[in-house]
This record gives sequence, structure tokens and C-alpha cells, in this order.
Amino acid sequence: MDTRKMMVTAVAVVVVFGWSAGMAAMGHTTVLAPLAPVLGLTVQQVARALRPPATPGPASGQRVAPVPDAEDGAP
Repeated sequence: MDTRKMMVTAVAVVVVFGWSAGMAAMGHTTVLAPLAPVLGLTVQQVARALRPPATPGPASGQRVAPVPDAEDGAP
């Protein structure tokens, strides 16, 4: 993963969670309650972005017969 992209992601995460922690510390829980799902989604998306991409496994090598479309004269 690109170092610049990781830095931007890290800064964004720190800003979002810092803002949330600040709001909670000031007692604005009524403001944070509707935003809890958004914060959870942010965590999920950041975790998914930081994971290395999955490499597809080797193909089985078996060929599959093509299935004709209805337009190709299939019954």
C-alpha cells in the first residue's frame, strides 16, 4: 500500500475518533448517539482498506462447456 495513502487514512481516522472522543468528553452524548453507526462503519472500512488484497487461488484447470443464450436458438 502506498505510504501517502496510509498517512491520509491514519490522519482521517485520528480526526474522526478525536472529534468523537471530544464530543463524548464534553457530554454531547445525544449528538453522538445517532453517529455511532457511522463511526462503526468507519472502523470497518478502515480495517478493510488496510488489509492486503486477497490473491485469487490457482484455477482448477477444468474447462466448462459454454451454455447457449435463448437468442442463440436454445430451446
